[in-house]
Amino acid sequence: MLTDDELTAAERALWDAFPEGRWVDLRTGTSEDDDPARGAQWGPERTVRAEVVAALLLGGNTVQSSSVASLRLAGAHVTGCLDLAGADISHLLWLKECRLEQEVSLYAASTRTVRITDSWIPGVRAELARVDGHLDLGGCVMEPGHLSLMNAHVAGELDLDGTLISAPGGWAVWAGGLAMGGGVFCRGFIARGGVRLPGAQLPGGLFMPGARLENPGGVALFADNVTAPVVDMSKGFSAAGVLRIRGARISDLLTLEEATLGGSDMALLGVGMQVGTFDFTLSAPPAGAVDLQGARVAVLHDREQSWPEEVRMDGFVYDSLRPDRTCPQNDVAHRLAWIRRNPGYAPQPYEQLATCYRQAGHDDDARRVLLEKQRHRRRTLKPTGRVWGYLLDATVGYGYRPWLAALWMTALCLLGTLVFSARSPVRTKPGEGDPFSPFVYTIDLLFPIGDFGQRGAWHWTGATQWLSYLLIAVGWLLTTAVVAGVSRTLNRN
Repeated sequence: MLTDDELTAAERALWDAFPEGRWVDLRTGTSEDDDPARGAQWGPERTVRAEVVAALLLGGNTVQSSSVASLRLAGAHVTGCLDLAGADISHLLWLKECRLEQEVSLYAASTRTVRITDSWIPGVRAELARVDGHLDLGGCVMEPGHLSLMNAHVAGELDLDGTLISAPGGWAVWAGGLAMGGGVFCRGFIARGGVRLPGAQLPGGLFMPGARLENPGGVALFADNVTAPVVDMSKGFSAAGVLRIRGARISDLLTLEEATLGGSDMALLGVGMQVGTFDFTLSAPPAGAVDLQGARVAVLHDREQSWPEEVRMDGFVYDSLRPDRTCPQNDVAHRLAWIRRNPGYAPQPYEQLATCYRQAGHDDDARRVLLEKQRHRRRTLKPTGRVWGYLLDATVGYGYRPWLAALWMTALCLLGTLVFSARSPVRTKPGEGDPFSPFVYTIDLLFPIGDFGQRGAWHWTGATQWLSYLLIAVGWLLTTAVVAGVSRTLNRN
């Protein structure tokens, strides 16, 4: 128990101000002298022991007052360790522009609003803590330092606006299982080290515009299975390291508008994530790959320049595409080039794009996509399969361009008519049958359906006979392809 004789003048002022919740401001008013980075040089007139702060928060001064008791201290050098682990604190704690000598421990504590703002602090440990209010660490510098909020519960907001946390090669923020009541605000936040948020429940959203996450060669943001309505990483956001949001559930908006992603091998790992609107309009294409396998997005808003050379999208499902205004609204060539960034051949990305076009009423674009799917698949076949594929492509476009068959039919009709006109056939049954017509005879050979009486009444010998056999075979092939193409069109396949 502290006695009056043990308190310094600064501590006495704080002790007396606590019951009324008054500010104790030890700042000089000069920016250079009040910089917390130089707080270790502050004299005893600006020094407060951490044990005095803890004693007040734990009920050390019980003087009755008409005001609400709270601890408000500005411009102080707090020495020692502010250890509030397991404490039940019913008062506001607000430290402004202070320098804390050691990290603050709120491990498993239960407290009201805690604000440590614009201060220099080695770190905050608040694992399993319950904050029935806001946790405000805005503008603080933790260098070196870290913030641990594993399985903590914050009823209000978490404010890290303008905060710098430096833990190179490690985790600057460790907040797996964090449960928030409000939003997490990290505007202008800088982390030298990874930010770890697996399984965090963020019903108020995560807002990181202008933030910088620096963990080269590692994971810049580990947010697997995060649940949030909005994740805003836009307007100058940058990540040097992997942005990992595997299995995240973001019901409304995930935006990376004008963001910059790093990562030498992998820039964005979004496998299995579920997002309402995904805004992927980066300021420049990342060097690493983007992995969206198994992800599901209602609306994809992107631009061609946002995608890296490798985009893994097998199983990626989207309901609609909304390209950036700088891109043509229905640029199929751009979309096909986008799909070809997927390593190897996978049919699903083509089927998904075709489905999207069909739902938008662009049937011609959908058929073009499916034709490109067959052409891509052809490159994976054995030589015999590739030869057959080239034949189908040239004759009927794999059934997606049945009008090619009509062109072939017309060309063959002209060829047959010319050849058969130059020679005389043999009547099959003397004295029977219609007079010979080269054009009708050619039509009769090419179209296996129907009979104009010419094919059975006349026949050939020599090389011309082989031409008639060839026309019959090609006619069956082309007719089958046309029927398949028309059926596919009618079925909107």
